[in-house]
Amino acid sequence: MAKHSSGETTLEKHNFKAPNGTASNSSLNRFFQFLVGVLSIAAFFLFRGPLSWQSDSTYVICSPDGTEKIYTVDNTNSHVQCMLINNAVITHTGSLGYVQQQWQDSANESILKIFRTSPPVRYIQPGAIVVPGLSDSHAHILEYGATLQLPLEGTMSVNETVARVRDYILSNPDIHSDRSKFVLGGGWDHTVWPSGAWPTAADLDFDPVIRGRPVVLQSKDCHALWLSQQALESSLPFPEEVDGGLIVRDALGKPTGMLMDNAQELVKQPKLHQDDLLRRFDSAIQNAIKYGLTSIHDAGLDPVSLNFFKQSVIMILPIRIYGMSFFDENGEYWGNTTKPLIATGNERLTARSVKIFADGALRTGGAALYEPYADNPSTNGLMRLDKEVLFTYIPLFLRDGWQVNVHAIGDRANGLVVDAFQASLSGTNVTALRPRLEHAQLMTKTDMRRLGKLGVIASVQPTHAISDMLFAEDRLGPERVKNLYAFRTLIKSGARITLGSDAPVEDLNPLAGFYAAISRLTPGGHSPHGADGWFPEQRLTREEALRGMTIDPAYASFTESFLGSLEVGKRADFVIFSQDIMSVPVNKILSTKVLATAVDGKLVYGVIETSIGQGLQQLILHKFAFQHAQYLDFLHTWCS
Repeated sequence: MAKHSSGETTLEKHNFKAPNGTASNSSLNRFFQFLVGVLSIAAFFLFRGPLSWQSDSTYVICSPDGTEKIYTVDNTNSHVQCMLINNAVITHTGSLGYVQQQWQDSANESILKIFRTSPPVRYIQPGAIVVPGLSDSHAHILEYGATLQLPLEGTMSVNETVARVRDYILSNPDIHSDRSKFVLGGGWDHTVWPSGAWPTAADLDFDPVIRGRPVVLQSKDCHALWLSQQALESSLPFPEEVDGGLIVRDALGKPTGMLMDNAQELVKQPKLHQDDLLRRFDSAIQNAIKYGLTSIHDAGLDPVSLNFFKQSVIMILPIRIYGMSFFDENGEYWGNTTKPLIATGNERLTARSVKIFADGALRTGGAALYEPYADNPSTNGLMRLDKEVLFTYIPLFLRDGWQVNVHAIGDRANGLVVDAFQASLSGTNVTALRPRLEHAQLMTKTDMRRLGKLGVIASVQPTHAISDMLFAEDRLGPERVKNLYAFRTLIKSGARITLGSDAPVEDLNPLAGFYAAISRLTPGGHSPHGADGWFPEQRLTREEALRGMTIDPAYASFTESFLGSLEVGKRADFVIFSQDIMSVPVNKILSTKVLATAVDGKLVYGVIETSIGQGLQQLILHKFAFQHAQYLDFLHTWCS
């Protein structure tokens, strides 16, 4: 309640008592109260419509009384009870009483302070928490949407995979009735099959429902295509060799139906229509918001995908998309003729970076290594481009205002990319450029230290670690594997990291990445090194993992000034979890549910509790008394 310099409250000040004990001033006080009531009714009708604090865009979100369950992810990782959101922006944080008072005091004019009502308060349920909107620093949106149409993740044999394709054809009459329609799917993983061998076109064509149909199936790591005989024959002739790629052949030299890395580009298939892209996009985004994602860094937009985002959904994007434009080393340089697209205001699409692929993937044996693979000494992987390309185009793109993000998985590929960054960044402001090393999976300790000194961001995917740990030592050997997914060593080397999923390679759900980062265990709680996790010394803390999905991706996309944390002045992107992932037992994390996802303060998924909450009646009474005192103070000043 308001206090004056004398120490008396505003209500005490206006309790006019006549010196002779008469009731004349009491009558005046009742008149003031009557007038306050009339003015209050008038104020309701006068201010309820156009003023921002009366609109649905203004509200307070709080954890229950006596708790501080909003994780701000500011510089000190502080927690608060409430935050007040007005027109998509966080304006105040703190206790409920504090944010309400700050809201009242923020009115510019005293007359507005008098009639300003408190915004509605929305409480999260007991046990729930609020965190900043989650970001995936490395995913492939339309490719992920495509795999949802015919998902092959989790099949445990060639036969099971073929059966799933057959069932898909039989369950879709438009495909079943037209044998010329392409059947597209993805997610198969030969490393978990009993033989571990590459599948072939013959495996698909053995099934009479599939035989004669064009079938193209993407591998789990997106670095290999499995074709049916019809799809293979329609793409012939093939060259003898492909730079940066591999055509798998049988003993007679005939293609088996397996194409790796750059050889995937040889497949001839119909161009995607707008409806196809919209269907993929909608499927992907519905899952994204259900998982609490408010931003995705799309790691390699080809021209078709980028044009789709620009022309079709730029004004209606439900989440923020940070696009990396695909670099074709065989095409013309476009960095000086194309202008980076940077979202401003309420826009949600940015495309200001370029994605360059240096090598293949570890799972398919395409990652470029210094030494041969332990389980296949005939090869040390492959570079998808000549190193001269890196030294030529990285400085050109940086010069022309583009962020440069390079895919590198093997230690040889990472070493060459760090060499190119070191040559290109000399004398530059690295903070203004923020180049990124996408994956940074296997690096020598020397290259990790160089990365840290250069200031290059390491964009890593924790779920890769728990997927690959089951075969990694066989592939790399007992010593080299120690530098695989060495997240703690990267941080100690001075590198800044940001976390992603690489969906559809891994699960898009960020909680899967959070769990993998802090546990290095399978979802069932296992690892080759026991219950403490695979190389447990490389685990991240929960705070590091949360920052890696919030403020670190914001920095990696130049948006940390208005995204990535729940601080005053930032956009109100937030997620409500059903339980506290920062404190529950590790084995409970994956049971956490997303209760609500909000972008710019507006819900795109779920609901927020709207009950008045514990102790709110007392707050209402206090607020009424305070505003009544303000009315009296105003009228006393006005009447005198």
